Amino acid sequence: MIGIIGIVVILVMVFGAYLAAGGKMGIILHAAPFELTMILGAGIGALIISSDIAAIKHTFKGLGKVFKGPVWQHSDYRDLLCLLFELIRFARQNPVGLEEHIEAPDESTIFTRYPKILTDKEAIALICDTLRSASMNYDDPHQVEEVLEKRIDENFHHSMHPSHSLQGLADGLPALGIVAAVLGIIKTMGSLDQPPEILGELIGGALVGTFLGVFMAYGLVGPFATKIKSVVEEDAHFYKLIREVLVANLHNHATNICIEVGRQNTPTHSRPSFGELEEALKEVKQGAA
Repeated sequence: MIGIIGIVVILVMVFGAYLAAGGKMGIILHAAPFELTMILGAGIGALIISSDIAAIKHTFKGLGKVFKGPVWQHSDYRDLLCLLFELIRFARQNPVGLEEHIEAPDESTIFTRYPKILTDKEAIALICDTLRSASMNYDDPHQVEEVLEKRIDENFHHSMHPSHSLQGLADGLPALGIVAAVLGIIKTMGSLDQPPEILGELIGGALVGTFLGVFMAYGLVGPFATKIKSVVEEDAHFYKLIREVLVANLHNHATNICIEVGRQNTPTHSRPSFGELEEALKEVKQGAA
């Protein structure tokens, strides 16, 4: 919703001020379809040249983040800590029995209590693979921590691709706007025998290309790229929390200490209070009893 509000504010402020200053929309509306076709068409074409099919799909899918915002909310971080608490406690009480949960999480009585987390295949794989590593009795927990760090960084880099692609498109739009404007000037030069009022419209239409290129770059596409980046960075904390808790477990800290490490590493605005988490963990213990 906030993304839509931002777009409305941009359009109202730019074109509202233009109209209030006595500007006329006729020339812009007449030229815009042709200029947009050239600018966006060339921009999308450049994006296609520089990416493969999977990357292009990923980029357009990533646009949804502008309007949906972060996937993980306050309650999800609380649920994640509860899930990790259950798994660590179960692993210490029944190491052999844990295998059926991490090998088939979709059928696990523990994982299925957290359906939203279960839908994230990367989060589930991160948890299961790390717990599986713990069962192999690694001599050095730092080895697992390093593997997790590289895996999370790789996932983060992949998730940032839409932002990078859109930022590249935003950087090219002003130049493509100039290309459209130059073509408009070429068209105008072929009509020098026309009266001044017609030449004025032709020149105005040509300048619309420059305007649209700059406007879309800094008013829409660039902010889209920035928003996607901030959302990806926000969601990355979810996976880092998994790493912190499970690495603490590998160091054989008490289960409650492992969970507290995770809680302290949760972003401030999403961090459950100590009392809130304690209450949630009590419910988990009662449900498992």
